[in-house]
Amino acid sequence: MLQRRGRTLGFALGTVGAAALTAGLCSAAFAEWKPQKPIEFVVMAGKGGGADKAVRFMQSIIAKEKLAPVPVIPVNKPGGSGAEALVYMKGKKGDDHTIMFTLNSFYTTPLRQPALGVDITEFTPVMRMAEDTFCLWVNTDKKDINSVDDFVKAAKAAGKKWIMAGTGKASEDNLLTDYLNTTYGLDMKYVPYKGGGKVAKELAGNNANSTVNNPSEQEPFYKTGDAKNKTKPLACFTPEPIYDGVPTFKDLGKDFVYFMQRSVVGAPGMSAEAAAYYQDLFTKVFNSKDWQNYRTKKKLQGEALSGDKLMAYWKHENEVHEGMLKEMGAIK
Repeated sequence: MLQRRGRTLGFALGTVGAAALTAGLCSAAFAEWKPQKPIEFVVMAGKGGGADKAVRFMQSIIAKEKLAPVPVIPVNKPGGSGAEALVYMKGKKGDDHTIMFTLNSFYTTPLRQPALGVDITEFTPVMRMAEDTFCLWVNTDKKDINSVDDFVKAAKAAGKKWIMAGTGKASEDNLLTDYLNTTYGLDMKYVPYKGGGKVAKELAGNNANSTVNNPSEQEPFYKTGDAKNKTKPLACFTPEPIYDGVPTFKDLGKDFVYFMQRSVVGAPGMSAEAAAYYQDLFTKVFNSKDWQNYRTKKKLQGEALSGDKLMAYWKHENEVHEGMLKEMGAIK
């Protein structure tokens, strides 16, 4: 059961402080390397979603603070639940001017599609900037659904007619939908869209019955006390509440917590000098007042991880997701 794996999803290796990171990066080799052409920042998701918004916000911080001598250019490659981005990055082996921002499809897509030949341990670990959170959302027009119990009752009655919108097949949203179906005896139909921004709009427009979207994606349609609210959270997959009056699934007796990584990844075979440069760059971004405010506003959690600690985090989470995919029958 997915519930049994819930406790393992909150992986902790400790925090990486800015001073420690900076000290570890100060070397003659690092001082010599700087990007000589625009940096391509690949987003393995569509425009308007949480990953896309985060990348464009980091780009604005880098430009505002003049942290890089060249432009940083976001490029969206959402195809195939991130397969397009992963294959593209694999083909950039040895490229010091291409980086990528990841979701948990960083794990699930290579596991589901071994023919891609993608080994995540070959990518260069730069920096985990956050762990994104998930909540169960419904449209505010559903006046009779104000709790998970209400949701379960309605979804059970609707059966396969109940539409859960998400992003990608066997993605984070699909895994959480499978968890809800299994845990509560539901038979919801999962419908994938390209990007969390699209998912948020589908729910707001009443074209879906529910989502397990990130707050960073759904909040444009949710403002406490606003009569124009289009969506509302019923419960969150977090250790502690992130909205007043909204419980966590742990509060409801389900020992299940789930996060999505928001990490910067370098191409396979990136030079050590370039990796050190990007680790220093994103340490500065992480510690900036703007990024810390963004993390708070978007309900992001998780501290900075880099280098070997980030690689260990990837390996652990890959094992966890492999188990989840096997339980839902997506892989053998």
